[in-house]
Amino acid sequence: MQQASVKWADGEQFLVVGPSGHALVLDADRERNTGPGPMELLLVALGACSGSDVVTILRKKRQTLTGLVIELAGERADEPPRVWTKLKIHFRVRGKGIDPRGVAQAVELSRTKYCSVAATLSRTADIEWSHSIEEV
Repeated sequence: MQQASVKWADGEQFLVVGPSGHALVLDADRERNTGPGPMELLLVALGACSGSDVVTILRKKRQTLTGLVIELAGERADEPPRVWTKLKIHFRVRGKGIDPRGVAQAVELSRTKYCSVAATLSRTADIEWSHSIEEV
């Protein structure tokens, strides 16, 4: 079983240490804003998780990927618990001779099979997936 720890620091600020041993300061107080908030981390975790999938899949397809930017947007419920209810994720793939079908397949595989963050968030949120290709 993986283990983590969360230690209260001050106000709504916490020092967290994940199973990997890496530490991060979280701050749920958006006015104080001394670190990312917990829900903010879920949003960016979706981008990093699916981005990792897309990069790995495109490399296996021998695509010459020179850049990837993942843009995320989301809406949360008005009432507690303020879960994510609507998310948008857009992949801006950059490279030379990138196969559009390969990119579409990589995004689809991340959405349906590989990204555990997407699988978790899709239980409360509709997630809209899109992509574009910038030829270099």
